[in-house]
Amino acid sequence: MGKLVIVGTVAFDAIETPFGKTDKILGGAATFIGLSASHFNVDAAAVSVVGGDFPQEYLDLLSNKNIDISGVEIVKEGKTFFWSGRYHNDMNSRDTLVTELNTLADFNPVVPQDYRNAEVVMLGNLHPIVQLSVLEQMEEKPKLVILDTMNFWMDCALDDLHKVIKKIDVITINDEEARQLTGEYSLLVAARKIHEMGPKYVVIKKGEHGALLFHNDNVFYAPALPLEEVFDPTGAGDTFAGGFAGYIAKTGDTSFENMKNAVIYGSTLASFCVEKFGTERMQNLSEGEVHKRLLQFKQLTQFEIELA
Repeated sequence: MGKLVIVGTVAFDAIETPFGKTDKILGGAATFIGLSASHFNVDAAAVSVVGGDFPQEYLDLLSNKNIDISGVEIVKEGKTFFWSGRYHNDMNSRDTLVTELNTLADFNPVVPQDYRNAEVVMLGNLHPIVQLSVLEQMEEKPKLVILDTMNFWMDCALDDLHKVIKKIDVITINDEEARQLTGEYSLLVAARKIHEMGPKYVVIKKGEHGALLFHNDNVFYAPALPLEEVFDPTGAGDTFAGGFAGYIAKTGDTSFENMKNAVIYGSTLASFCVEKFGTERMQNLSEGEVHKRLLQFKQLTQFEIELA
């Protein structure tokens, strides 16, 4: 069983969708990644920061999922990172209403000593300098470093982002971000350009249209499972990343063939995340439910055809 380091926000979200709205609820990239990765029983640690206003019950939730939280700094006099957003009717576009960095503004991540030899590092969406500082703390070169980022960092910290992209193995971004990062509309061309920046593997997420995995000249496409209801897309990309990273940490296999399975696991777990607000669906997700949905994915994508 491999060790997994998860770096990202543990936060409060307030969400409004066509289906309703919430007050402050549990959110943050590291939270979604951790809850997703916990399905693989890997030895995972979360590295983040929260304020004195963060409920102990939320920390207990992560601990009870066997996520080591010794790397979650608690700034007693500080306030926890808070994001609020409103989704449009298509559920693909949203408006950010509030972003309060709070304790995240001065966050200096400290990787717990026992995890500085982790095989897999999942760098959740944070400032590239913070992501770099995590890699510098690793005492052994990880078998796989996965990076998630977003257009915000492309707008305001592009040089730093390029520095961290050089040092990673897998990047997971959405189609809009891939186009912005490369200036290319074709995702095939965009993926090739990103390869040249450093990563061996490029995962381009397309929301309700699935995900693409690129490695050299190899391309794999995983559709998104058609769902009757998409209640709240918040955290779906992080849940995907957690499933991907958790599966790789569990299997220890970084081949292209195994990455395909990791993409399917990531997509499967993300399909649950969107069914309720915030982390609610992921908190009590059973292995039986995951297995059943994996079978649905298999049926969705398998076919036999006779080629003349």
